[in-house]
Amino acid sequence: MKTIRNIMLAAVILNACSCKKFLEEKPTSFLTPESNVSSVKVARAFANAGYQNMQGFLASQSGSYGGNTWNLMEFMTGKANSDLGQTGFVNFQNLSYSNTSFYIDTWWQQMYLGIGACNLAIQKIPAINAAGLADADKTNMLAEVRTLRALYYFQLVRMYGAVPKVTETPKDLNLKIPRVAAKDIYDGIIIPDLLAAEKSTLPWKDPSGKVSMGAVKSLLADVYLTYAGAAINGGAQYYAESAKRSLAVIQQGGYTLFPQYTDMINPANKNSGEFILQVQYAASVPSTNPLTPLTIPNFSGVSQYSDEYGSVYPTPQFIASYPAGDKRVKEKQFFYTSYKNAKTGKTITFRGPYIYKWFDSVAVNSTVKSDLNYTLYRLADVELMYAEASNEAENGPNSNAIQFVNNIRQRAQLAPIGALSKDAFEKEVWLQRYYELCFENKMWFDMLRTRKVHNDVTGNWDNFVGHKTVFNGTFSEKQLLFPLPKQETDVNPQLLPNNPGY
Repeated sequence: MKTIRNIMLAAVILNACSCKKFLEEKPTSFLTPESNVSSVKVARAFANAGYQNMQGFLASQSGSYGGNTWNLMEFMTGKANSDLGQTGFVNFQNLSYSNTSFYIDTWWQQMYLGIGACNLAIQKIPAINAAGLADADKTNMLAEVRTLRALYYFQLVRMYGAVPKVTETPKDLNLKIPRVAAKDIYDGIIIPDLLAAEKSTLPWKDPSGKVSMGAVKSLLADVYLTYAGAAINGGAQYYAESAKRSLAVIQQGGYTLFPQYTDMINPANKNSGEFILQVQYAASVPSTNPLTPLTIPNFSGVSQYSDEYGSVYPTPQFIASYPAGDKRVKEKQFFYTSYKNAKTGKTITFRGPYIYKWFDSVAVNSTVKSDLNYTLYRLADVELMYAEASNEAENGPNSNAIQFVNNIRQRAQLAPIGALSKDAFEKEVWLQRYYELCFENKMWFDMLRTRKVHNDVTGNWDNFVGHKTVFNGTFSEKQLLFPLPKQETDVNPQLLPNNPGY
């Protein structure tokens, strides 16, 4: 399998010993799985290698102008549009995408490359004996890479369902590995890896961006919430496990909601405040966060970027679905409709709202190098996870759940909710997740997990199967999973049959 062949090659490119600096320093050496080396720096390098493919969550799509892995889950919701035909948007708009469409193969490759690096670290770190490297240090490094491996696999099973189970560094280049059911990946890798990481002594927060205990518990809360719902249907026990982890993240302290939404686009706030786990980027290195130029209106002339893509922007129906007075849709909060070019002084008014969540003003006005991180988990997400999971586990909302939803509403300048039925509270939580976490690659997975879609036109909650988007595409069972990439099934027939409908 082409991807598996590449795992070993990518996994051995090891960066510097500090996670904080791994984006800034060049690799100091190249190691193979057979290398016999032993030092604190090498152990740290093996652990750091697991982080490299986190940038795969925003990987550029070969052959696509303005195409990025992030685009895929936003296009699929039916609540996003694009200025660019070159992104392949039309194939997702009309649901005609296939196993050769953009993004399908890039996600697969990036996640398996990350898994390969983590597998190598898990293999090598325990055997490293060096002065200054305590067993607790090794345990914590292993906790980091196990968490990352769980993260990569979690993405894969939600996208593709059954996938190959790869837990060791390949010993040859001719592997043909069959798929393993998604439940078995959860039970055999994702959950055990996170439970092992949970037993470590990782710090509660890590300002350098490395995996922290808060990140472990946030990811585990998400995993259990997903496992409890479709497609695994684990049930109430796992809702309770999710609620337990998310409540710990909220109550143990250290994470706080930012007072202003624009605090989230201030590079000075990276890895702090509301942010629990982020993909690291720095303006000082070539690989900067690509979402700033991707979300600027196409060739609008408001920035110093030579390319302003307009790659993804919200549908008017989604914007109109927000309740009256919601701060999140006010100008330059989550969205914006005009901007003054700092060089010319001319204000450009767009034809509609565009995404402001990734707007790095310094990059836009001068440097063209965004210094923003990309957030995977933040406190608002975890508060809403707790609200949903506890409501399911306890057959209704408790006072904490109501308070956490009201925290989100208060920042949005909405009136607080009071006592609600289980069903009404559930829908309120789902809606707040849509509005709060929009364009953070959360909504599509929420749709799959709940099998419900908010209809922005009618205001109803439609069943996933049968929901018609504003582009007149109708979701079917086929949309529950993406196809396995053709380039993978061509070289590994054991991956077949492909997912239903492909």
